[in-house]
Amino acid sequence: MKNPNRFDRRRLRLDDLVQKFFGANALLAIVVLGLITLFLLREGAGFFPQNLQNLRVYRLAGLEYVDLMRGQVDRHTVLNRALQDLRLRQLKALLAANPDLEAANARLAGFDAFAEAFDGAVGDLRGIASDLTDVAAATKEKVKKREDALEEKRLLERVGKAEEAAAVKVEEIDFSREVQPLRDTLPAWRQAAASFRTAVLGLLNAPPALAADTPDLRRKLSAFDTDARAYLASFGATEQKLEAWNPMEPVPWYRSVTSFLFGSKWITASFWQDWYGVLPLLTGSLLVSGIALAIAVPFGLCAAIYVHEIASPAEQHFVKPAIEFIAAIPSVVLGFFGIVVLGEMLRKATHWEALSWIGFFPIAERLNAFTAGCLLAFMAVPTIFTLAEDALNSVPRSFKEASYALGASRLQTVFRIVVPAALSGIISAVLLGFGRVIGETMVVLLCAGNRIAIPDFASGLGVAFEPVHTMTGIVAQEMGEVVRGSIQYRALFMVGLLLFLLSLIINWLAQAAVRRFKISVG
Repeated sequence: MKNPNRFDRRRLRLDDLVQKFFGANALLAIVVLGLITLFLLREGAGFFPQNLQNLRVYRLAGLEYVDLMRGQVDRHTVLNRALQDLRLRQLKALLAANPDLEAANARLAGFDAFAEAFDGAVGDLRGIASDLTDVAAATKEKVKKREDALEEKRLLERVGKAEEAAAVKVEEIDFSREVQPLRDTLPAWRQAAASFRTAVLGLLNAPPALAADTPDLRRKLSAFDTDARAYLASFGATEQKLEAWNPMEPVPWYRSVTSFLFGSKWITASFWQDWYGVLPLLTGSLLVSGIALAIAVPFGLCAAIYVHEIASPAEQHFVKPAIEFIAAIPSVVLGFFGIVVLGEMLRKATHWEALSWIGFFPIAERLNAFTAGCLLAFMAVPTIFTLAEDALNSVPRSFKEASYALGASRLQTVFRIVVPAALSGIISAVLLGFGRVIGETMVVLLCAGNRIAIPDFASGLGVAFEPVHTMTGIVAQEMGEVVRGSIQYRALFMVGLLLFLLSLIINWLAQAAVRRFKISVG
């Protein structure tokens, strides 16, 4: 007779093996997660000291001083573009009424004279800023040569070549003397600024008549007048900053951190100044992800509810595999589809006469946040659908039976009993869908437009059709070209670390939602 205890011992040993196997996998996952974190920290930690030195050179060499002047010139350029946009809108309105280009340009002659005078008024200010740009750039080049010489000397000393290291000449730089020519131009800048303000104020006091007088064009001309007057008023504050500027004032250590987290510029390989501000990349990622979720969440949840609660078995066997198959489509294929088909189709659709009432239509860019968001939504639907269906499936059957027993209809049971009971699981599905889209690289790199700038949220819904860049896109685009150990290399690792932390937070929130779901069901 066989001993039953022998089979119990075998079963226990098998259970122990299974437990150890999965426990080892869990431990391995934790170890890998820790190694990834340490690797990102090791490669990116040197960014902040390098960025601090970058900011100090920016001030010592006088680039900060010149940028105060260049900023005023750049604001004039923005206003000039607004004038050109206003002219283009007038021209379209005139051609819509009478398709005679020569006659339309003749009617715009007065406006063109105003725009030309406004553009030419900044000539003296632009010339001073341009001359000082060359002076400050030359000082920065001296700093670069000195840093290269110091690095060469350190390397020679490290390998024991003391004599050759002593022969390396390290040029000392007197920054106070180097920036003095910049400060000497302040009187000339003040005089040119006064003449500029007088000329522009005269133009604003005698604005041109609109060739096509419509409420929208009048509103835009009024907005230009308001912005231009605010621009003229800003010269006083800029002159005060120029007067108080001190190249020897120390740059606090926290500026290296704040300039990265809240900086609005990401500029690399510039002859002038490199900036590593992650804010435009973060806002671009969040904008694209928000558009994707706004599309994917309704489709994914509605599909999960329909398949689980309403569809027939035949429909379930067809719809569920079809949706889950979407996850198998390579993202690069979807990116090509966005470039060739979807982006161009959406751009042409915005030119339809039936949509002309939308203020920000037509759009000029076929690759923008909305194009990328649509494709990311397509990729996120399977994730949201599968997890939401699992959450619905976890609702005890007794809940529905009790609802039907009280006389509720199917739809009442679904939306008042089943969905609220599965709400935490549904929230988890949405959060994991968010994690899916914010970490996507290829689609946003190909279809988002890759413009590094904070989107203009003041334009309302039109912001969705602006080109943007994302954190994943910038890492994929620049990592293959950077020098290992450079400030740009370490900045990309800091972007990766920020994205990694964001993904961990999203997954933690999803797990918290799942725990709450289990508690509420139990």
